[in-house]
Amino acid sequence: MRLPFFYGWVVVAVTFVTMAIGVNARTAFSLFFPPIISEFGWERGVTAGAFSFGFVVSGVVSPLIGRLMDRAGPRAVMELGVLLMGGGLLLAPLTSAPWHLYVTIGVMVGAGSVCLGYSGQSLFLPNWFIRKRGFAIGIAFAGVGIGSVTLLPWVQHMIEQTGWRTACTAMGLLILVVLAPVNLLLHKRPQDIGLEPDGDAAPAAGGAQPVSNIVDPDWVNTEWTLKRAVGTARFWWIAVGYFSGLYIWYAVQVHQTKFLLDIGFSSSVAVWALGVVSLLGIPGQIVLGHISDRIGREWVWAISCAGFVICFAALIALKYQPSLWLVYVMVFAQGALGYGLTSIMGAVVFEIFQGKHQGSIFGTIMLAALAGGAAGPWVTGLLYDRAGDYTLAFGIAMVVSGLSALAIWQASPGKVRAVAGRLPKLQSGTGGTTP
Repeated sequence: MRLPFFYGWVVVAVTFVTMAIGVNARTAFSLFFPPIISEFGWERGVTAGAFSFGFVVSGVVSPLIGRLMDRAGPRAVMELGVLLMGGGLLLAPLTSAPWHLYVTIGVMVGAGSVCLGYSGQSLFLPNWFIRKRGFAIGIAFAGVGIGSVTLLPWVQHMIEQTGWRTACTAMGLLILVVLAPVNLLLHKRPQDIGLEPDGDAAPAAGGAQPVSNIVDPDWVNTEWTLKRAVGTARFWWIAVGYFSGLYIWYAVQVHQTKFLLDIGFSSSVAVWALGVVSLLGIPGQIVLGHISDRIGREWVWAISCAGFVICFAALIALKYQPSLWLVYVMVFAQGALGYGLTSIMGAVVFEIFQGKHQGSIFGTIMLAALAGGAAGPWVTGLLYDRAGDYTLAFGIAMVVSGLSALAIWQASPGKVRAVAGRLPKLQSGTGGTTP
């Protein structure tokens, strides 16, 4: 039975729900962080290291998940993620030593998050759209913001009323009960169920062919295996850009709650800030994703990195002037601008290395990205423990933000495939290229 609308939007809806729960289940570690430190008295670097270790694990399994996606499709990947993340959160309350956190929050939740989070969704969602790729991914990933403003206050309430262990258990059960069934609706690509990307009709034999978005035919016509991709400068520039992007993302996400508490803000303000960042990420990801379909992925990546620069500058200023207006600046820059990174992360790789092996290539690149996600919280916590404050750590993060923007410009996905907004210029300038 054919639906009255394009099935790709069902895929977007499932991804929206999965991201709302799966990503925020991992983000909730920022809320668990203070009570765990308070209960056990462990150093911040050691405790935050469990979260960072999760990224190490994520990085190790990411290429394997990419290969699993190429061979078995999204349903297998997502259900594996449900079992790992749900199981890790259900076991984490048994923690009595740091290594327990490293196994549950680190190994299990970390590996599960590759499947359920940005990495796993980016392995197949871009297949469903071409003209509206950035816009569709932006809507799907905006689920993170909805989850933040609904789930995170609920988690904080449970922490305050019944303790972090109860909150952790509740998140684990939610993942198992909700995400296990909805992800059975997924398909890897529209062609698998007789459809075309964007819901377009299949081109009729002898009919007019649509304008191609190919800028570099030689590059596009190359069969990009993982081995070939690794031998290109573009592969390594993307890896540097993604490493730096996730470094800055998680450096602030893991530490901002504790930082705000340290400089005198109440727990309600600190939790509000974390939730509103993701709330602002809803319009930010959608709008910036749409803009990327008009002006190009490179520009939007640079805009998002500039958002993180502003965010870290505001955090440094907050130490000297702890005012709410600086919190507002930090929250807006991080959420409305910085979170735009995720709306184009999958698009950048797919537009450069699209083909049969795109899952393996993307999964391997995410090894670098997740290493950045691991390094960000760990290095930031380590620098705090050594320096006694976050100023140096946040200053370094500003430099890393600039490096990330530069790297994606060097990768230049727009020089391989043009976004929809550039097609008229491509057509008028070159006459279009037929694949």
